[in-house]
Amino acid sequence: MNKELFTPFPTTKYLGPEYFCDRENEINTLLNNIKSHQSTTLISLRRMGKTGLLKHLQNKISDQWISVYIDILSTENMEDFLNTFSTSIVQAVPQKSTLGEKIWKFFKALNMSVSYDLINGEPSIKLHMRENESKTQVQKILQLLDLQNKPVLIILDEFQQITKYPEENMDAFLRTVIQSLQKVVFIFSGSQQQIMNDIFSNPQKPFYRSTSFLHLSEINREVYKDFIIQKFSAHERKIDEEVVDQLLTWTRQHTFYVQLACNRLFTNSEGEIDIAMWQNQAHELLKEQEMIFYTYRDMLTKPQWKLLKAIALEGSVTNITSTAFYSRYDLGSSAALLRSLQSLLSKDLIYKKYDLKGIVSYHVYDTLLFRWLEKLPSK
Repeated sequence: MNKELFTPFPTTKYLGPEYFCDRENEINTLLNNIKSHQSTTLISLRRMGKTGLLKHLQNKISDQWISVYIDILSTENMEDFLNTFSTSIVQAVPQKSTLGEKIWKFFKALNMSVSYDLINGEPSIKLHMRENESKTQVQKILQLLDLQNKPVLIILDEFQQITKYPEENMDAFLRTVIQSLQKVVFIFSGSQQQIMNDIFSNPQKPFYRSTSFLHLSEINREVYKDFIIQKFSAHERKIDEEVVDQLLTWTRQHTFYVQLACNRLFTNSEGEIDIAMWQNQAHELLKEQEMIFYTYRDMLTKPQWKLLKAIALEGSVTNITSTAFYSRYDLGSSAALLRSLQSLLSKDLIYKKYDLKGIVSYHVYDTLLFRWLEKLPSK
């Protein structure tokens, strides 16, 4: 790796335990669950470090477990699910291993086409199934994995996506298959809290009470601060504690944005890093995104844009239908406000957060958008 291009703050991939900060409690919870063959529902906001946590977990158990990570966010139906599932398995298991040979033999017996990534050489599987045959093949793959000597961990990321499939009762199908497995444990991970809670907490749904719950929140501030200072110091850069405090506050301690800010600051600085250098990089980050943010304004109605800006200016809003709030920002009637609120939630431009007392607050989802909006005039 070219040292001039290297940064100890990755933003797009997991580079190993040396570059992973904390999450010890969460890792221990997940390890205890899978060792006791208890599946887990993991819920977090996007950009909170969920994927990095799951990759770190895989690294921890690689000697004892076969683990397969599957991101189904881009899938639209059961056929997509099957192909994504199949591809993730062949990429996770070496082809020349005993299990790898069995898996390839299984796929070759089907109507299959294989392509290879031109950059990393990884295979991609596409199975040409008759209509309604995808479920059967998913079941057979899981049964094959269940026959192995090693236990198997399957991570289904963005699991809420199955609720958007045109096929009915996907959750009932998967729950029925999973109940028959002896050596396969699952982590169902998702970023849409309301949908994930409904899948696993609704007494009328097949997955009701079938997993343990783990909610991923911000990394402890002092732990993250020490980690950042140490990483800068290890590469002959000194960053003042006040700079790190400002950075963590500005990013709201959301892992992706912390990593992004540190990445930029590390790459564009040498020696001692002061407040002015940090503020310049924060300004540049927002400036780079400005044209994208203006497209948000253009795609929203005027009431929706005004509400989005009002939430940013407040930082967080608890009593969103209060007369004081919608009068302060000229948001119209409470009914109009609620329509705009639902639209912003559906577009993932804002999110709901519950505190320990169950009180709901609303926040702008994208931290960079939040910081840009709060600089705009209130009117």
